[in-house]
Amino acid sequence: MEEKRQAGPGLSGPGSGFAAGLVLLALVMVSVNLRPAITTVAGVMNQVPGTFNLDPALLPLLGTLPVLAFGVSGPIGPWLAKRLGTGRAVAVALLVLAWALILRVMVPSLLLPGTFLAGMAIMTASVLVPQIVKANRGTGWWTGLCTMGFGLGAALGAGLVQPLERAFGGNLPWALAVWAVPALLGAVLIQRSGGRPTAAIPTAGTVTGVSGTVAPLRKQRTAWAVTAFFGLQAMLYFAITSWLAVYLVSRGLSSADAAASLAWFSLAGLPASLLAPVLAGRPGILRFMAPGLGLMVALALLGVLMAPAELQFMAVGLLGIVQSAGFGLGMALVVIRSAGPQSAGRLSAMSQGFGFALASLGPLGAGLLHTATGGWEVTFWALAAEAVVLAGAGYFAIRGPLVSAGSAETAPERTAKPAPIR
Repeated sequence: MEEKRQAGPGLSGPGSGFAAGLVLLALVMVSVNLRPAITTVAGVMNQVPGTFNLDPALLPLLGTLPVLAFGVSGPIGPWLAKRLGTGRAVAVALLVLAWALILRVMVPSLLLPGTFLAGMAIMTASVLVPQIVKANRGTGWWTGLCTMGFGLGAALGAGLVQPLERAFGGNLPWALAVWAVPALLGAVLIQRSGGRPTAAIPTAGTVTGVSGTVAPLRKQRTAWAVTAFFGLQAMLYFAITSWLAVYLVSRGLSSADAAASLAWFSLAGLPASLLAPVLAGRPGILRFMAPGLGLMVALALLGVLMAPAELQFMAVGLLGIVQSAGFGLGMALVVIRSAGPQSAGRLSAMSQGFGFALASLGPLGAGLLHTATGGWEVTFWALAAEAVVLAGAGYFAIRGPLVSAGSAETAPERTAKPAPIR
């Protein structure tokens, strides 16, 4: 099974530029909305018990709930897309996200359920992003801009939550609820960019050897390798974003400086999240990049553990670079290693569904290790060991046949217009 890739910028044909730009803008705006619900809370984790009357013992659960929601809601995106079309499904997910962001802070007893609902909405939108990229023949730059959107949203959430709290006169619930506004804007953009039901989405290239007798994804080794890579890097990401600020406070930083460092973690990785999918399109680089990133994450984690307080800015920045590159590669592998848009959609649901179920252990495990040992050394060494396993998953993810959903996926002519978001 082999995919013949198209040259060019990802979309071709007369009149396609404006439509492509609208789709790409909508995708980036969607991506920006898929992290602030998590990083805003992580940046003020020490304030949450007093503001929302939450038992401090439940803080590890609060950090884990969004990722647990990711793990159980993977199938919702493809299911909803079949009934509403892909664009409308994403728009509905963002509307639910906006509602959850308001509900969880305006009704303190609903902080935990609202956070879980926000996670489900995020996952529903997230799994459809690679399918839209594949359907529109997007290159690594498309995937890179989307993954950079994730990082930008994470950085804005962590970096602006305390300034917004001050702007609202010390009202933390309003500083968290205001993130419903960009979610509503994203819903409008993705709908207006072409979110209507259409015929079947054309693929990125001609695939040979695809038939209805292809093994289901759960029996394809490449699918499991991509899922393992995505899940392990996500486990590391959510463990870091949930506890980095708390760890830095324990090292002597103020709460404001720790929140700023969490924002820096995301900002420093923005260029890497953009470039990683682009570089992944080069087989010679991908061969070393997939396993090498895991080893670099392990070293960066140990650097944050061992660096003195005055060097934490540099250590956190380096960790942000390699961690964001891992996320960019995880998203790129879904597109690169799938036979067509339907395959990409199903591989995205599988890798993010099972992957985030695995990732839910990250914040919880890191918190429990810290509580059990009373320090952070064991936690960071365990995360570094996990990063070594990530390197192994990357090695296997780039080998083997493309992942196929089992249906014939054939390419449109090069002069075709961009596929509208369904």
